[in-house]
Amino acid sequence: MSTLAIVLIVLGAIFLIILMSSVRIIRQSTAVTVERLGKYHRTLQTGIHVIFPYFDRASMPITLKEIVADFKPQPVITKDNVTMQIDTVVYFQITDAKLYTYGVDRPLSAIENLTATTLRNIVGDLELDETLTSRDTVNTKMRVILDEATDPWGIKINRVELKNILPPRDIQDAMEKQMRAERERRESILRAEGEKRSTILVAEGDKESQILRAEAEKQSKILSAEAEKQSEMLKADAKKYSLIAEAQGTSDAINMIVAAKPDTAYLTLQGFEALKVLADGNATKIIVPSEIQNVASLFTSISETITNAPKTITTKINKEVKN
Repeated sequence: MSTLAIVLIVLGAIFLIILMSSVRIIRQSTAVTVERLGKYHRTLQTGIHVIFPYFDRASMPITLKEIVADFKPQPVITKDNVTMQIDTVVYFQITDAKLYTYGVDRPLSAIENLTATTLRNIVGDLELDETLTSRDTVNTKMRVILDEATDPWGIKINRVELKNILPPRDIQDAMEKQMRAERERRESILRAEGEKRSTILVAEGDKESQILRAEAEKQSKILSAEAEKQSEMLKADAKKYSLIAEAQGTSDAINMIVAAKPDTAYLTLQGFEALKVLADGNATKIIVPSEIQNVASLFTSISETITNAPKTITTKINKEVKN
């Protein structure tokens, strides 16, 4: 092999090495900054790129994905002088590779220190109870402050979360006692409300029972009065029909006697029968009116009485019916 061939082979190998070293393939969600002769030249995005060897120097790939930074607990003093340990979680994303590379030295450490100081400033204006119940407020304030402070570094703060809040042990014991007392108080209130409700229900039950009992007694008295009224009406009707039947019988008998045209002998005989009935009664004295001078006049009176008997019976029946 000639010397020329060897030289061409060596030159070809060197060219191939230079070509391979000048080609850069940038993966998805990453970026690379390029410096030419020590000065920022450009930022390489996703895809294949060619740089000049020895003149251009490419940085390490910078991820553009969201990064989760879990920082260790930081001692924080509240407004009422209670020291707590609070650890935070920060979700951030690199939006500008150039600012991220040249904006700040050790960006992650800078974010951690900035988070700690911001947290102390915010919690220092809050009391213990407010700190425990205002996590959302603290998270929102920290995100706004951190996002504004890291914007010149090419970093976007998406979320900030207080992961744990650990008060001192004696404060935790006091909080547990307070929580236990609060639960006992709520239990007592619920028990009292239950007893009150039970008493009200029992009273309402008794009230409704008495009302129903009174209604039942009222209905019973009404039905009894109606039954008694019906019974009295039936008795009155029966008495009425009995008197009418008796009067009808008497009237028929009298009509039959009148129709037969009794003579003086029959009337005399009936007068003696009437006197006989009067003599057989319980009365010890029989008073005969002085106007009656003889038996004949007595018989005449009896005859008139028999003649007027229908009218007298009718009047009596009407009085009985009215009563």
